[in-house]
Amino acid sequence: MLMAKVLATDGLDPECVEILQEKGHNVDLIHFDREALLSGAISGYHAVVVRSATKLDSEVLAANMSPGSCIRLIVRAGVGLDNIDLEKASDYGVIVKNTPTASTRAVVEFTIGHLLAGARNIPRSDRAMRSSIWAKKSSSGTELFGKNLGLVGYGRISRGVAQVAGMLGMNVHVYDPFIDDGVTIENTPIIHDSVDSLFSSCTHISIHCAMTEKTRGMVNYDLMKLMPDVSPDGIVCGRHIVNCARGGILNESDALRLLESGHIRSLGLDVFEKEPEGNPDLSAHPNMISTPHIGAATAEAQKRIGMEIVDLILSELDS
Repeated sequence: MLMAKVLATDGLDPECVEILQEKGHNVDLIHFDREALLSGAISGYHAVVVRSATKLDSEVLAANMSPGSCIRLIVRAGVGLDNIDLEKASDYGVIVKNTPTASTRAVVEFTIGHLLAGARNIPRSDRAMRSSIWAKKSSSGTELFGKNLGLVGYGRISRGVAQVAGMLGMNVHVYDPFIDDGVTIENTPIIHDSVDSLFSSCTHISIHCAMTEKTRGMVNYDLMKLMPDVSPDGIVCGRHIVNCARGGILNESDALRLLESGHIRSLGLDVFEKEPEGNPDLSAHPNMISTPHIGAATAEAQKRIGMEIVDLILSELDS
């Protein structure tokens, strides 16, 4: 059995650290900045655990994969792998794993929370109350029941959102060019053959696709302009967009322009084009709901992620 050196650059559940140490592995919880990463700071570790804050691009991998490098395994604590150069890692013979299921429930709940907060003006009402303003009339919202919810992408999280939204009485619409014909949910969604068709049909949109060159900036001014503001039940509910997937899929400057014009009634973002900077101009808008990439940040999800990471490290390094 290899007595491995494990590095967690963006934190790891204490109980999981303890388990790995009991198995004889050494665990370091150290966040290295890019300069340190480019100097080869992680080359001495057998397993490297990262979250979204650590970017293991081709330059960083090249700097740490000298002939004497120890790296055998990279684990992404979470779903997205866009912060790791998978092709370069494969060229070096490094195994890359993620924890795709552990945070699903947390992000599903968080997405529904953003949808509710936008429809019912909860954050805006809270800000008014903090300023001693009783904004009852101006804070009137609309229900989710009876509204068309468009899901961009139909993976695990999106299916979970569809299930909960269906239980709330929403009409679920989906666009995903890679959808599996065998995937169904209790309330079968309406499938669209184009993203334009989806946006043209839905007053509420939630983004759940991966960040790729094809999806970068996909949700732009022209696409958002297609959204109706009247729901099938005849209510003028406005247009609502939520993105808890990846920053950059939604064009933030276009979104701000449409918020300022009143075309978009509410926008909820947990992810941004630039992190951790976010978008202060966008966040300052009263109809914007900003959160700092915390969709998976629950005690339960982090425990599940940590345990899955432990299983991956033990199975890969102890074999």
